[in-house]
Amino acid sequence: MKTFIKSLGMAILGGIVALGGYQLVQNEESNGAITQSSIIESPLPVTPVSYTGNTSIAGVDFTEAAEKTVHSVVHVINKTVARAPMSMADVWAGRTPYREAIGTGSGVIITPDGYIITNNHVIKNSNHLQVTLNNNQTYKAELIGADEESDIALIKIDTDEDLPFVPFGDSNNAKIGEWVLAVGNPFNLTSTVTAGIISAKGRDLESRDSKVQSFIQTDAAVNPGNSGGALVNTRGELIGINTAIKSQTGSYIGYSFAVPSNNARKSSRILWSLVLYKRYVRYQRNGPKRDKL
Repeated sequence: MKTFIKSLGMAILGGIVALGGYQLVQNEESNGAITQSSIIESPLPVTPVSYTGNTSIAGVDFTEAAEKTVHSVVHVINKTVARAPMSMADVWAGRTPYREAIGTGSGVIITPDGYIITNNHVIKNSNHLQVTLNNNQTYKAELIGADEESDIALIKIDTDEDLPFVPFGDSNNAKIGEWVLAVGNPFNLTSTVTAGIISAKGRDLESRDSKVQSFIQTDAAVNPGNSGGALVNTRGELIGINTAIKSQTGSYIGYSFAVPSNNARKSSRILWSLVLYKRYVRYQRNGPKRDKL
């Protein structure tokens, strides 16, 4: 009996000790949690930053350049006559069939009296050239001259009033990352304006040939029909003639190329000089034209 009472007392004592230890641990954890939750970290100093550089789209207004350019870019229609596939009837009749083909592109008015610069491949092999202005007025165009190597051509229309035109800018001053607008007539959608930046300069698309190329590369959307259209800066100055795209699909995928305006202006001046020279030679040979009495 004494042994039982002794064992019971020891058990009760051990329980009291264990309960006291548990309460002590709980109090320490509770105090630690309160201490941890009461710590507030001071935030790092923050300095507000604003940026309004010219390469930020928020600081660029495209509306003025678009308004200046859209009325000076024209729709060029090139009608050509080409040989058609021969049928058995053609063979028996001994005739050569021909068909009319129609190509379209764009052009840029560069003088108020109707001189228009475009691509050579837009007007190549033309039998009839037609130009439609942004106001939907249509005129017959005369081919002044074309240069296949630079892919630049000069055509002219005659109107009764001065035309809006795009002034030449200096393409040498164009910067990579600068905002530009491409204006043209893709897929016969007249007066279409797209925006992008200059991605690179001095691009040679055919490094294996002997031609020296120096295209301006942009990511402004350009599609078939844009050829010969304007590439302008945000001031509305002509810095390039949209000429080509690089694509596996035949449509725009992010890479378009323009002849720099300095090259285009040089080619157009040479073409005009050749015209003046031919007129001079003809004058020296035939003399001035005289009206019949």
